Amino acid sequence: MAKATKKQALGRGLSALLKDPDHDIKSAEDKNADKLVGHIVELELTSIEVNPFQPRTSFNEESLRELASSIKELGVIQPITVRKLDFNKFQLVSGERRFRASKLIGLETIPAYIRIANDQESLEMALVENIQRQDLDPIEISLSYQRLIDEINLTQEQLSERVGKNRSTIANYLRLLKLDPIVQTGMRDGFLSMGHGRALINIEDPQMQLDIYERILERSLSVRDTEKLVRELNGDDAAKPAKKAKALPTEFKKGIREFSDYLGAKVDIKVAGKGKGKLIIPFNSEEDYNRIKKLIQGES
Repeated sequence: MAKATKKQALGRGLSALLKDPDHDIKSAEDKNADKLVGHIVELELTSIEVNPFQPRTSFNEESLRELASSIKELGVIQPITVRKLDFNKFQLVSGERRFRASKLIGLETIPAYIRIANDQESLEMALVENIQRQDLDPIEISLSYQRLIDEINLTQEQLSERVGKNRSTIANYLRLLKLDPIVQTGMRDGFLSMGHGRALINIEDPQMQLDIYERILERSLSVRDTEKLVRELNGDDAAKPAKKAKALPTEFKKGIREFSDYLGAKVDIKVAGKGKGKLIIPFNSEEDYNRIKKLIQGES
């Protein structure tokens, strides 16, 4: 009980620092700045404005309602981050979904980390934080990478270090921005995967890109089917006669059936010669992967 009382008193003390116009904290060098900056403070939602540098422009309403329901039940578990603009005036750096969801259920305050940063630092923090999210589409990630390069003047190597991704991965995302805008929209709306997009990049003619895009939608083409179609249209397969697949020995065919029955997956075996080969076990989801893993490890 004493611990809870002490925590509440600390909260009141931090809030008091924000309500004193005669000693307003405007920089990290100001008196008491160290007591405020980097700490969690309950801020009034009305004192916070959204970040104009926010790279995300659309928010799924159903997802917001689900988050709002969770916040109503459990509270805001992860504080938002804001930067101080003026007396009792703040701007979001990260956490706009939590901010919107809190407003949706009528909360008056929200826990927040306070930072003092200039516009460039704010943009970089917002972009890097946004890139780390798991629910971004490939085009959103590509645009965020491009903004970091253009507006923060980062090289791909520097960007790689900032976001913790391989340079080749970043380059692959950036190449998606060369796709026709209609194809990019299809990726943002979830009609195409990044794999489809990477295959279409190899088609330079924009109209042909759109023609293939329509075929993908009409025929529900997989990434592999799309790659094959692109190779055919580019003439890459013409000079490469198809290799005739070797017939599998009877013992391997039997093994495929036994593995498939046991694992509940369509197992395949590729034989290279001299007794070497590959056993291929596909899975449809993370849950399916964990199921197969337990079977292989002999777990119940």
